Amino acid sequence: MKDPVTVGVDGSPESRAAVAWGAQEASLRQVPLRLVHVIDWPISPAVPRLGRETAGRWADETLTEALGEVRRRHPHLEITARCLSGRPAAALAVEAADVGLLVLGSRGLGSLVGFLVGAVGTATLVATDTPVVLVRVADEPKHADPTPYGEIVVGVDTHDAPDKVLAFAFEEAARRGCALRAIHGWKLPPAYRSFPFIDSYDERAAGRSAAQLLDELLLPWRHEFPSVSVDQTAFMGSAGGQLVQAAAGADLVVVGRHLRRSPLGAHLGPVAHAVLHHATAPVAVIAHD
Repeated sequence: MKDPVTVGVDGSPESRAAVAWGAQEASLRQVPLRLVHVIDWPISPAVPRLGRETAGRWADETLTEALGEVRRRHPHLEITARCLSGRPAAALAVEAADVGLLVLGSRGLGSLVGFLVGAVGTATLVATDTPVVLVRVADEPKHADPTPYGEIVVGVDTHDAPDKVLAFAFEEAARRGCALRAIHGWKLPPAYRSFPFIDSYDERAAGRSAAQLLDELLLPWRHEFPSVSVDQTAFMGSAGGQLVQAAAGADLVVVGRHLRRSPLGAHLGPVAHAVLHHATAPVAVIAHD
């Protein structure tokens, strides 16, 4: 069986948006959709009246509602639902071990503050090697009439460009028949910071070199996916802000994160962090060595 798309379901508006996006993705991939609800057990002391039986009944109702909505919109899609018990992040990470994609909701905090990934989302991200997509409520697709897909945006580090990130981005663009925009932010070598003035020629030369490296990196992927139209941008500065801006009209933003086996240290780099908390489009986080 092909690797399914799995969606974490908790009944919230963010979860419903994730279910809608995940169902559409499963349909595109022609794979089954798996809906998973995790009862956080033992129940928090903050809600002492919520017992196992009540929590189980609410979970069943939540999954039944999500199942009904997906079947109405995607009648030919193979769908299963599972209710688990345990700590949500750990349970979702285990569930993601045999799937192709895990989809979660992300809560909005306003245009200035951005989006809250939340403890469960963050813990799940760093506990699994499976690609994870965070979906915003505003991005729930409209189902009245099919519309052309927007572009896929991918952040590219030319000095540490894992194949997993580019493969995911190109495959998603090919599935949708849409364009791919590759964004790379570069910086001058640290030695230049010691000088109060930088020759503009050196800066332009560094820019040309960065653009050439990006072009060379993307060339084999262009050959492998000839149907995908690629627009590439290399600029001086951090890629985080540019990716957030590009997300405004995108179907999906793809970023990478380094796998860290140690519990110590940051598990998300500054670019991935900025995109996760401020991009308005769904964000795919691809773990890599």
